[in-house]
Amino acid sequence: MRVAVHAADPLTHAGLAGYVEGDRRLLLVDRTEQADTTVLVADTVGGETLGALHRLAATRATGPFLVVVGTRWTADIALAAECGVRAVLWRRDTTPDTFTRALVDLSEGGGSLPPDLQGRLLDQIERTYRDVLIPQGLAHGRRLTVREADILRLISEGCDLAEIAEKLAYSERTVKNILYRVMGRLELRNRAHAVSYAIRSGLI
Repeated sequence: MRVAVHAADPLTHAGLAGYVEGDRRLLLVDRTEQADTTVLVADTVGGETLGALHRLAATRATGPFLVVVGTRWTADIALAAECGVRAVLWRRDTTPDTFTRALVDLSEGGGSLPPDLQGRLLDQIERTYRDVLIPQGLAHGRRLTVREADILRLISEGCDLAEIAEKLAYSERTVKNILYRVMGRLELRNRAHAVSYAIRSGLI
């Protein structure tokens, strides 16, 4: 696996280059266009770093990025992924072993993010799902809101609309509107079909 290292600090560059040269599975190259994977080192990853990633990506046909970040990550993690970032290491956690293991994982089609950045990415996916995909009907019914799940669960337990309204402290009209909305979104024929679909899909 051919690896290019981009670091403004000569000592950091030399250290990471030494890690690459110390592993027989890796080959250090000077130019990004020659590399299978490019390592970028930045103290803070923000919009400027994403711009640098875009420029580097333009010089190569394929290959992921490994970003070694020093102190702060403020960039949109999903945009970083669009730029080709597949692995991130905090500098404080970067050792010869963690560094070369991340590179080898990339060569095998894998990727890795620190737990805090994984959490950010999952939060962003959740917001996109909730605020964009579901309202636009693009989620293919793979998720229910808490209210929708509660209503379908109570229907599955044999409750009628009046009983559901009483248990959830909603008006019967609200319960009916929520039920018809979820049935329309999931393209379900009736209440029994809605409950069956939700159970089979593990949604309730």
